[in-house]
Amino acid sequence: MADDGLLAKVHDLSDVELALLLCLVSREHGLLSTPPDALGPLIQELRLVAGKTFGLKCVVVDCTPDTTLEHFASALLYAPPQPAFAPSAPFPPLAESSSASQPRGQHARRAASLSAGGPSPQMANCVLAKNLDRAPRAVQIQALELLRTRRIFTRTSVQAAPKQFVFVPVLAAEAPGRAHVTPHLSDFFSIAHWHDPDDGFVNLEELDDVEAAEVASTDSVVRSRHLDDFRVPSTTPLISESDISHLAQLSQQVQVDVDVLRYQMNIISFLRMHRAVAQGISPAATKHFDKLVRCLAPIHQLDYVTPALVGLAARKIYLHRIRITTPENERSMQWGSRLEAVQATLDNIGPDQVIDDVLEMVTAPL
Repeated sequence: MADDGLLAKVHDLSDVELALLLCLVSREHGLLSTPPDALGPLIQELRLVAGKTFGLKCVVVDCTPDTTLEHFASALLYAPPQPAFAPSAPFPPLAESSSASQPRGQHARRAASLSAGGPSPQMANCVLAKNLDRAPRAVQIQALELLRTRRIFTRTSVQAAPKQFVFVPVLAAEAPGRAHVTPHLSDFFSIAHWHDPDDGFVNLEELDDVEAAEVASTDSVVRSRHLDDFRVPSTTPLISESDISHLAQLSQQVQVDVDVLRYQMNIISFLRMHRAVAQGISPAATKHFDKLVRCLAPIHQLDYVTPALVGLAARKIYLHRIRITTPENERSMQWGSRLEAVQATLDNIGPDQVIDDVLEMVTAPL
């Protein structure tokens, strides 16, 4: 059982912090989405969460349709701190922000600077892939290869991911479950989280309050913050790597009753048979489902899985995996259903509604 001090810190986390914590505890990766106008603030919030809450080195990979494999690979790296006697680096720290769409010459100069007498570049602990869905298919496949092998090839070396490593695409979408990358890559992400801007950006708002107080005390003028000049304060992390490892060990000791396991399997079966679901539900999702329910138990001060935890995990595991079928391909069309009736049934239904339907249909064990 986790100690009360650690649980108190976990229970004070925001929804974005909890999403990243679940990725770290399960040693898996997650996908976050939000409305387009909130994408920038969410990136800044995640950078604060990675640095302040978990003490991770973080880079932002800004993807565009013109992103190349070389640009993507070099954007994952950051420069370790140099010794006090070393000359200062002639470029901003890669742990702050890095664009995968920079011109080739800028990446070449940066790589040359990294290799000219300074510490070797390293892969960041936390990679925020902004607009990864807009990147070319080859880049998304390269991202999948990175997640599978925990390595990436640059022009001059092979870079290995650190032990504590999380890759998070941050995508713009109009509604929950509408953000997608290529199917195989999407299935590799364990969880998905939709952030509603109305829920706020806790760490970003706290930073703004601190800066506002400093401005008031000095009567200075602060210009608007942009992603490129955004700096994460250096502080002691709220939740250390040892805390995360402790929660991960506790998750491996969690017990699952046979009735609860049957409940999980029934949810999966009903999702596969839901009339709005296209392309089924993959076996990889089932493995992630089982792992997540076990990871949720310790942070709720439990050493066993409850039906409520199963329902919570289902909303995280399947939100980005469910693809809504078209009316023409809905299965009842094979038996003479009218197209207009099917269109009305599927109108405005999304992955979150499908999950809610299934959880209402499947009876939870008492």
